Amino acid sequence: TQYSFKEVFGTLVVQKELFDVVAKPLVEDLIRGKNGLLFTYGVTGSGKTHTMTGSPGDGGLLPRCLDMIFNSIGPFQAKRFVFKLDDKNGVDVQCEVDALLERQKRDALPVPKTPSGKRQIDPEFADMINVQDHCKVEEVDEDNVYSVFVSYIEIYNNYIYDLLEEAPFDPIKPKWNNCNTPVRNGDFIPPQSRILREDQNHNMYVTGCTEVEVKSTEEAFEVFWRGQKKRRIANTQLNRESSRSHSVFIIKLAQAPLDADGDNVLQEKEQITLSQLSLVDLAGSERTNRTKAEGNRLREAGNINQSLMTLRTCIEVLRENQMYGTNKMVPYRDSKLTHLFKNYFDGEGKVRMIVCVNPKAEDYEESLQVMRFAEMTQEVEVARPVDRPLCGLTPGRRFRNQAFREELSRKLEMRGGPINGETEEQSVSEMFLQNFPPLPSCELLDVNDDQTLPKLIDVLEKRHKLRQMLSEEFAKNVLAFKTMLQEFDSSVVSKENYIQGKLSEKEKTIAGQKMELERLEKKIKTLEYKIEILEKTATIYEEDKRNLQQELESKSQKLQRQASDKRRLEARLQGMVTETTMKWEKECERRVAAKQLEMQNKLWVKDEKLKQLKAIVTEPKNEKPERPSRERDREKPVQRSVSPSPVPNAPPVRLRHRRSRSAGERWVDHKPPSNLPTETVMQPHVPHAITVAAASEKALAKCDKYMLTHQELASDGEIETKLIKGDVFKTRGGGQAVQFTEIETLKQESPTGRKRRSSPSNPDPPEDAADSEWTDVETRCSVAVEMRAGSALGPGYQHHAQPK
Repeated sequence: TQYSFKEVFGTLVVQKELFDVVAKPLVEDLIRGKNGLLFTYGVTGSGKTHTMTGSPGDGGLLPRCLDMIFNSIGPFQAKRFVFKLDDKNGVDVQCEVDALLERQKRDALPVPKTPSGKRQIDPEFADMINVQDHCKVEEVDEDNVYSVFVSYIEIYNNYIYDLLEEAPFDPIKPKWNNCNTPVRNGDFIPPQSRILREDQNHNMYVTGCTEVEVKSTEEAFEVFWRGQKKRRIANTQLNRESSRSHSVFIIKLAQAPLDADGDNVLQEKEQITLSQLSLVDLAGSERTNRTKAEGNRLREAGNINQSLMTLRTCIEVLRENQMYGTNKMVPYRDSKLTHLFKNYFDGEGKVRMIVCVNPKAEDYEESLQVMRFAEMTQEVEVARPVDRPLCGLTPGRRFRNQAFREELSRKLEMRGGPINGETEEQSVSEMFLQNFPPLPSCELLDVNDDQTLPKLIDVLEKRHKLRQMLSEEFAKNVLAFKTMLQEFDSSVVSKENYIQGKLSEKEKTIAGQKMELERLEKKIKTLEYKIEILEKTATIYEEDKRNLQQELESKSQKLQRQASDKRRLEARLQGMVTETTMKWEKECERRVAAKQLEMQNKLWVKDEKLKQLKAIVTEPKNEKPERPSRERDREKPVQRSVSPSPVPNAPPVRLRHRRSRSAGERWVDHKPPSNLPTETVMQPHVPHAITVAAASEKALAKCDKYMLTHQELASDGEIETKLIKGDVFKTRGGGQAVQFTEIETLKQESPTGRKRRSSPSNPDPPEDAADSEWTDVETRCSVAVEMRAGSALGPGYQHHAQPK
């Protein structure tokens, strides 16, 4: 696996080389009024804190940054309290008198808040800040005055704490220790978390954070070391002194121009520039299965990993918005770490990241994830230009004022005058004391003393005259001196105007060339960025083209398969249509035959009734009517028509095997309401039967046997009861069908009569057999009843006239 970075340092790299490449450009931008952010990132135990702080004899990035700042602005620092930070992330400027009063007020406090630079350096960190490089920024605006303010905070469990806060002893409030138990003889007060706010320039800051004005590297590092002792560290299985919080050391540089005379600070708040450099030591990401963390350590590890994951998510969203032109919302507020540095990621300053890697084999997977994230962050560019306020004053005011003072002192010295202001004041006072007559004794010893007061009046009059004479002489000297100064000033102004004109021409030429260079550089960067975007877009389009071609091929193959399936389905459906057509043609023929048979039966019944009626009508009236004998009816042979041959087509339903009577079948006992009760001893009785007056789909669905009780008038005038039985099964249409299987007959007969044969005695049918043609009961009752599911008209009957 390979990853590419802008700079890679080996294991033997020294702190100075790392500082020159990474941190020095950020310090130069800080002095020029630009913001900067530098943070170390890596797994736990990879050397992040060592990179930031250093070791004795070899200071890290933080002491070297402080040393470079004070080496650059040392001669141009303002006095204490000339710059004063407010509570809204702004800065005010006050005059020398107010600053002097503020210093006297702070010096009167028993414990000064700012450490004294004259105290002896703590030997614990003296070797860390003993930097011999004397590195400094070359081009520093000499007409500005500077002041440095430092603050130190930590982000622990997604809460912000001030490491420089001096917790006072409060005897009223109860004290609590780490175990949440009161401390009786201690002065421990839990620190209060701070709140993040946004100033009028949309920059994030920590409210109520302690900001200390420092004047030297030693003083600044002493403040840092005081807060470093309060930082939360713990012992884990991977690191003996593992940082349990993200620490942020903030260096603020306030600068303002001098006035036109080059003596005092310009009292305009709009001309103040406040830049900031944040040095962040991130806590290392860790896996709990390796650290074996429990309790508070487990909670700390979870919050650390969550904040680092939020940082990674913000960088990924920024990269996606930049590369693909999207406008997704960056989740800065998910973590205090990303919320604090929101303005940096939005382009308010330069951001640098140092990735620390541990070469141990156990950290291989985590190191790969760290380097993958670090490589991805290089594609994010958020820097944008910062406009500095223009004061409109002549540059070089400070040194011209110093040169003027030196020239004035030199001329006064050539004329025999005082060399400096103190000697001049001393000479004037001595001259006045020598020229004035001494005052006589003013003591009155007697009431009648007439000499003391007149002498005193005389001496005072002489002094007054002498004072007037000296004043006139002094006014003449002042006038002469003003004339000389005007002449000198006019000559200096003429020379200065000439030089200024030349310089302005050169500066215009240089500015034009610089603007042209900047324009060309921006154009080059824009074109490179566009080329890169176009290359990536072309890659994406090519990938989409390949995917679309593959999708097109797969869909064409699918369409071909569907067409072949459609052809097969059409052939199959054609066969099914042909088969169904033939089947229904046969079914229609069978139904027509059944209907003809039914009509023939009805005609036979009518013929029989007409014959009986004819016999009654044609019977002689003188004879007594008597009932025809049963014996004669039985002896008279009745011609029966031969049952029609069964239709050769297949049954409409599948035949089922009869089950045993002991299998617990359930019956549907269909008794029409038109049936008459019989007085026979033997009555049909079916156990576990559902008795219905009309066949219904609901009753048939619950049973597997069907029995129809049918009554008809026999030829001998007796009622004949027939039990028509069949099997019930489901049809393809979702309904229930009945296949009749057998018929049981219950009939009353005279003891003297004989049983009527079911077959004709005379094989030769008579001539009128067609008029009295009829079929036997078995043939007439061998029909199927089919009920269709979902029909609104109730169960429908279809008589198939299918003989057994």
